[in-house]
Amino acid sequence: MKLLVVIAAFVTICAASAIPAIPGDNSHYVEGVSRYIWMPDGEGVPHLVDLEEPADVSLLNDMSRNGANNQYWLFTRRNPTNHQLLVSGNSNSISNSNFIRGAPIKVIVHGWNSNGRSDVNTVITPALLQVENCNVIVVDWNRLANSNYITAANGVPGVGQHLGNFLTWLVGQTGTNWNNVHLIGFSLGAHVVGNAGRTTGSRPARVTGLDPAGPRWGNNNRALNRNDGQYVEAIHTDGGLLGIFDSIADADFYPNGGRNPQPGCWISSCSHSRAYELFAATVKYNRLQGRRCNNTNEAENNRCSGASFNMGNAQLNKRGSGIYGLQTARNYPY
Repeated sequence: MKLLVVIAAFVTICAASAIPAIPGDNSHYVEGVSRYIWMPDGEGVPHLVDLEEPADVSLLNDMSRNGANNQYWLFTRRNPTNHQLLVSGNSNSISNSNFIRGAPIKVIVHGWNSNGRSDVNTVITPALLQVENCNVIVVDWNRLANSNYITAANGVPGVGQHLGNFLTWLVGQTGTNWNNVHLIGFSLGAHVVGNAGRTTGSRPARVTGLDPAGPRWGNNNRALNRNDGQYVEAIHTDGGLLGIFDSIADADFYPNGGRNPQPGCWISSCSHSRAYELFAATVKYNRLQGRRCNNTNEAENNRCSGASFNMGNAQLNKRGSGIYGLQTARNYPY
């Protein structure tokens, strides 16, 4: 009998460590056990990631690649598609740009294997500019983000700290009120904005995490949490696989159960990316309503019947708390 138990355990470990064959399909993945997982790049193309690959220590030690040389791209209604570069510590980069003093600041941060031109930015930026005359700042941290996943994940706190310091400088230079600052991050970018908010003393009005990255982030004190801003919101779409499933924010939304597959998706990488697509839709239409749940089990099984609360949107004065479940359609605007 003991031999059968040992054999069964060995088979389980081998299955968990086996390299999955179908790109984007993470049905094999067991959190904290599996070695390999498919992760999408900035265009949604899945790449196989080895979660046991050593971090590139030399890259992490090189501060020029670990946040100090983040690029901050400004978009406004006057330049909605061609960015202007804001340089931390260089006040001329502000005065020579289209930065709108007194207008809200919306910050977008991409995830792993991405850059400032990745889909998360090109989907959310025009939605924000359509509904509001604001300053959209896209953070390009591609030099570190395009290293192996473990290296990029380990570098997230440094990237976030530099972003927080940049925002503190920018707010001071422009006289912006922190109540006009909204940080938005996808996947690893969600943890970047969490660390940025923490660096500023949790002063941003809103911090939004779009399917915050899951692998290596469970029980991690550097992960996005409800103390990183005045109001912190998380939208979970691939929980337990590429995203965190646990409630980590003031308000946590679980569209369609918060797990893969999301409607219209059949692989995990698609469900992961659905978070920023849903958010962009809520910015423009603000009609996706969650119902309050007693716990995440109710959210996962779409059995929530409490008070209504809109998911996402761009409202800076949004406040609320709790766990919320909702169902969406399979196609935009969902």
